[in-house]
Amino acid sequence: MNPAAEWQYYIEGQAPSGVFAAHGQARTFDFSAGDVGFIPFAMSHYIQNTGDTPLRFLEVFKSSYYADVSLNQWLALTPPELVKGHMGFDDSVMNALAQRRAKTPTL
Repeated sequence: MNPAAEWQYYIEGQAPSGVFAAHGQARTFDFSAGDVGFIPFAMSHYIQNTGDTPLRFLEVFKSSYYADVSLNQWLALTPPELVKGHMGFDDSVMNALAQRRAKTPTL
């Protein structure tokens, strides 16, 4: 197993999982109970419950620690000019993200 790669075992429900990288490279896979998913090291991804029941899956990592960054947090911590320019978000979306934006500590 690669360091920090992610293995997923789907227990209940159904979900597409999108895996994306630089330069517009992306793939989407559909998972349901009994399926196994693999996310390579350093690949961004999302999982979305598209069923009528709860989605339950087990994530397994070969790592001594766990870190998770939500898409909201990731976008809120990215310079606003980049997010607005690349994603085409309007001011209302940018203002909602700004509420979650981390404050820069004053030294």
